[in-house]
Amino acid sequence: MLVLWCPDWPAVAAAAVAGEPVGRPAAVFSANRVVACTAVARGYGVRRGMRRREAQSCCPELAVFGEDDGRDARLFESVARAVEELAVGVEVVRPGIVAVPVDGAAGYFGGEHGLLERLVDEVSVAAGVESQVGVADGLFAATLAAHRSTLVEPGGTAEFLAPLPIRELDQPEAGRAELVTLLKQLGLHTLGAFAALDESDVSARFGAEGVLAHRLARGRSERPPSRRRPPPELSLAKAFDPPIDRVDAAAFVAKGLGERFHAGLAAHGLACTRLGIYATTETGEQLGRVWRCAEPLTPLGVADRVRWQFEGWLKVRDTSARPHSGVVRLRLEPEETVEGRSLQLGLWQAGATGVLRPSTEDESLSGERAGRALVRVQGLLGPESVFTAVLDGGRDPAERVRLVPWGDRREKSAQADANWAGRLPSPSPATVFARPVPAQVLDENGRVVEITARRRVTAAPFLVSFEGGEPREVIAWAGPWLVGVRAGAGHARSGTRMRVQVLLADGQDAEEAVLLRFEHHKNPMWTLEGKYD
Repeated sequence: MLVLWCPDWPAVAAAAVAGEPVGRPAAVFSANRVVACTAVARGYGVRRGMRRREAQSCCPELAVFGEDDGRDARLFESVARAVEELAVGVEVVRPGIVAVPVDGAAGYFGGEHGLLERLVDEVSVAAGVESQVGVADGLFAATLAAHRSTLVEPGGTAEFLAPLPIRELDQPEAGRAELVTLLKQLGLHTLGAFAALDESDVSARFGAEGVLAHRLARGRSERPPSRRRPPPELSLAKAFDPPIDRVDAAAFVAKGLGERFHAGLAAHGLACTRLGIYATTETGEQLGRVWRCAEPLTPLGVADRVRWQFEGWLKVRDTSARPHSGVVRLRLEPEETVEGRSLQLGLWQAGATGVLRPSTEDESLSGERAGRALVRVQGLLGPESVFTAVLDGGRDPAERVRLVPWGDRREKSAQADANWAGRLPSPSPATVFARPVPAQVLDENGRVVEITARRRVTAAPFLVSFEGGEPREVIAWAGPWLVGVRAGAGHARSGTRMRVQVLLADGQDAEEAVLLRFEHHKNPMWTLEGKYD
């Protein structure tokens, strides 16, 4: 396998789109941490995983960009086309990496060395970017060889991998960070040390994920070569009228196609590891690209690759390379499949209460039916019509809930260890009102309770009423807590804003916990912000 790698591709693509000069340091950030940076930025000390403030302190002139998979895929199409000029069977692993079977092309150019030199030159001239090429047995080893511009002789892959650090197992999208950390704690710091373990011991200790990583460390392929050629009926084709000529329209269509494509394979106990995306335009142009993935593709993974490919076709910088009309037909072809063991129903799963209990086929089918129904609603009302909630970072209870369109990635934008000064202590209210409800808080003498700028309550709350309703007795209360971080103890720049948790009597020995908010600008004002279950 031959792999061509464009170093720091997300940062290179972002700088190119922004028109930044090549020599300016640049970095791409996600959730306020560096995910990619240029070689110039690394020269100043910028590293992956570094916080934005720390990175900018190392390099004040650092160009800062956000993560954008569509942008990366769009610009990488020119690289894939340049490689395709010299070799057939090009497979895009992800934006920044393409893989090619080396045998046929190497013979045409007089050997592997000749092919490697021509590829690097062709990419430099056609796409205007630097690249490195590596050759080894298998995609994983070939990718690491490309990182080191190395040509590994046939049969020498295990020897090449042995001295490399164990962190190489955690390639992007592999999701092995936890496994790598555990291996380091066990004293296994190189791939060779991990490969020396017996496979049965690895299986007993680390499960299927560990066995796959162990195969890679030994220089084997990602999975045993017992692959089946899928029957033709597993391909999925869809015609469009009117033609698709916008990326947002393609992204919307991709969600539904990804679900159907994945469900068709799962019904036969299969999962796709190489996805062919083929399109026909209104003027008869034929477009196609194959995407390779080390792990079986999920519905979201299929949809992402369709969207990325449309980004590459419709927004490529070279206008002469764009299709001359919209796409009227799209076909998804499972070029390679594996047994879909990961798609089988689990023996145990967490229920609504979070307690592990046996899973049933009915539950899985109900979830699939619900997902299809939501996609149908989107088809009728548009992609921004269906949302699910993600509990994210923030100080206010309402601020922590972020709505994500159905089918988009449900990822948190804030780091788990982020310090939110002024955040309400746990637990958060189960119900948060979109419009605060006016409230009245009185002491035992019937006077309105207030909170001073020094966070002192003028009297203990005794009675609470909402919107002029019947007053209810306070059983217990806690607080106050400062809202936000701008106002400090002893002064209030924009008025005093505090929160208090109150437990109210509710008749028949019942109780209700609520969250109250106090503000004092010109007049004191209490509101009901949320209720606890």
